[in-house]
Amino acid sequence: MNAVQPAAYLGTTRAVAAGTRFDEARLTRYLEAHVPGFRGALTVEQFEGGQSNPTYLLITPDRRYVLRCKPAGVLLKSAHAVEREFRVTRALFEAGLPVPEPLVLCEDESVIGVVFYVMRHVPGRVFWDPSMPDLDRDDRAAIYDSANATLARMHCVDYVALGLEDFGRRGNYFARQISRWSGQYEASRTTDLPDMDRLIAWLPGAIPDDGDRSTVIHGDYSFHNLIVHPTEPRVVAVLDWELSTIGNPVGDLTYHMMEWFRPAGVDVRGTLAGADLAALGIPSAEAYAARYRDRTGFDVDPTHPFYRAFNLFRVAAILQGIAGRARDGVQTDAKAAEIITRIKPLAAAAWREAQAAGAS
Repeated sequence: MNAVQPAAYLGTTRAVAAGTRFDEARLTRYLEAHVPGFRGALTVEQFEGGQSNPTYLLITPDRRYVLRCKPAGVLLKSAHAVEREFRVTRALFEAGLPVPEPLVLCEDESVIGVVFYVMRHVPGRVFWDPSMPDLDRDDRAAIYDSANATLARMHCVDYVALGLEDFGRRGNYFARQISRWSGQYEASRTTDLPDMDRLIAWLPGAIPDDGDRSTVIHGDYSFHNLIVHPTEPRVVAVLDWELSTIGNPVGDLTYHMMEWFRPAGVDVRGTLAGADLAALGIPSAEAYAARYRDRTGFDVDPTHPFYRAFNLFRVAAILQGIAGRARDGVQTDAKAAEIITRIKPLAAAAWREAQAAGAS
């Protein structure tokens, strides 16, 4: 997540922020030794955003690369696992899925001070506003259909054949996620939010019965993590696999479909709630879910209000992690203070959805 972004951008970068700089000469020597074809001189820029894992554009005379690394400081358990990102993207790339090609994982912290990996840069457009106001109706419709097809394809991949059988536990996905984010919220708590406490108590007993199907799931499948071809209306890469695991694909689908349901004012990405979808060329939530079901054969109902409550709660807990890092002096993004202000309204919106699902 980020502060104000244009509707579409080609990977907005800035000068490397103080506190996240590293020895570029040492990095160059490492990459020349470990990435075929890599040759300096190297210019480094930092991508906007990156509250979780700082991300950098590496520019050489011949090619561009992207580096993602862990943040500095004491980290919450299981958070910022760039090693997992590297593993899953390598498996999916080799299977022909649209992900950037991962090139090298460096677990030697002496190189730049933290664990990192480097992937090939994929040019294209990233849309922060789901209404995609700069596009015409046909292109907008095609991009939504491509996003749907990409998600369905990812959920149908044979993760066992890809060597990812131990990438996460099967079954009880939502119970595990609620436990994880409740624990991380508590570990990074900076103030008391009664709505979060109510959600932590209510969510475990309210999980719908959507089966125990297990697939690779992305964990943050939203348009801000999809690269669309520079000129064509199709997804060419899925980014930011930090939250990926093996779990119920309904988790990905319902998070992605928050584009339709997200309350106004809780996220800079905007919302389709209240939009004239027919005029925009964007399918209704029901039609989008039906297309996903046709492609996967999965009989799921992603419109249940529990899922909206869960996903809003989950985002609030993730942002609370940013608040905790800011408290501890290890948050690197300049927009962190503004982002933190969204936690309370997200929690309130989540509790309203929980009440719609029967909470009291």
